[in-house]
Amino acid sequence: MSKTALISVRRLIDTNVCTKHRKLKSAAIVNGKSIHCIASRLVKLPKITRCISVNQTRTFIGLFSSSNGGSNRRIYRDRKLIGYSPEQMFDVIQDTENYKKFLPFCRQSSVKVREDNYVKTFLEIGFPPIIENYVSHVTFKRPHMIKAECRDGNLFKHLITQWNCNPGLNNKPNTCIINFFVSYEFKSHIHSKLANMFFNELVKQMEQAFFDEAARRYGQPSIKAQPLKLLPFTED
Repeated sequence: MSKTALISVRRLIDTNVCTKHRKLKSAAIVNGKSIHCIASRLVKLPKITRCISVNQTRTFIGLFSSSNGGSNRRIYRDRKLIGYSPEQMFDVIQDTENYKKFLPFCRQSSVKVREDNYVKTFLEIGFPPIIENYVSHVTFKRPHMIKAECRDGNLFKHLITQWNCNPGLNNKPNTCIINFFVSYEFKSHIHSKLANMFFNELVKQMEQAFFDEAARRYGQPSIKAQPLKLLPFTED
């Protein structure tokens, strides 16, 4: 049976017409469109458009099908002027040992290696339905740059987070311009589709948590945070 005929059959089956017409519908199903035409001449049928109810559903395959040519890489960027100095923000961001105390969804954080411009930190993150353990390799240049790369994990194909803390207003030393960059890709296509529904919001919450921790440590900001226009960005 052709696809068109099958659609016609389903419409006939789903049509709620009186019992008087059900025999005619059965004939149409067996013998196709020609019987429906004959039956239409014998008995006045109600208009099909009044009887058909169409239910639209999204299939599992359709939900997780790729629409970007197979690439699941995502990037989040933000740039703003805030009321803390570059040194203050650097000390908060670089304090990976205490991430578990102030970062949402961070369950565990412990430094395994510490060198002059490098730390290796074990992290466990959890946000249903995803829980992941991985090692974050953090390089930094005080007080202007912190870059973290996820390695040794099962969830991410890659995860790179970079902060740049640049001087802010000339007449206000306790200000800085924050450039925040996250690039991530999941190994699993299904994880990627699930996370893309809410991952940007989680990244925003994580970013705000650093500012909240700065307020806890250093008091209220010297100025209200102001969003700034994004500039061309390159990873260090």
